[in-house]
Amino acid sequence: MTKLIPTLFAIAVSFVTVAAHSQDIKGDVKAGEGKIAMCIGCHGIKGYQASFPEVYKVPMISGQSARYISAALQAYKKGERKHPTMRGVSGTLNDQDIADLSAYYSQHGVADSAAAASKTVKTPSPAVAALLGKANCASCHGADFSKPIDPSYPKIGGQHADYLFVALKAYKTENNPKVGRGNAIMAGMAKQYTNTELKQLANYLASVDGDLKTVPQSKFR
Repeated sequence: MTKLIPTLFAIAVSFVTVAAHSQDIKGDVKAGEGKIAMCIGCHGIKGYQASFPEVYKVPMISGQSARYISAALQAYKKGERKHPTMRGVSGTLNDQDIADLSAYYSQHGVADSAAAASKTVKTPSPAVAALLGKANCASCHGADFSKPIDPSYPKIGGQHADYLFVALKAYKTENNPKVGRGNAIMAGMAKQYTNTELKQLANYLASVDGDLKTVPQSKFR
């Protein structure tokens, strides 16, 4: 564990540097609206399922934080997240495109403040509470899993359970050219759990009332 700390620190510093650079580019919501053609075919259809690496609902991204969307797209672009389709899509985007798309989806379908204030956190079972405490998930993703302590971390409350399960498993995957996520901190967290436990976590997180939505797009634009 002692040897791991400098490595994690170096990764964290590198991530912050990249995030700071990304913040220098301001996203434009209106410009982003004109760039979503490659996104809506999957993320604009309720219940749409991907088939790689297994069948699961594509994640809801409307209402996700702009900085997280930017960080995720940059990770796909660099190959740190190994998903062929997303790697292909992100590879066509420059930094301004990513900023514009992130700005657009961060405000897309966002609930009004009154509705947001009425949300309550579903109490987990003792078994799930113990699993959440094992990696102290709320310390990064927020007490309701919708208010992360850093906007480059994802909102995960209410996200599709099957997607969360696949994403968490991806952090445990190593030496696979097409599957996996290269984040040492999340890998360390995910590897504490069996896949059965990850599925329990995913099912609970999906049951929490969150900000994320799938907003269907008009067929005629």
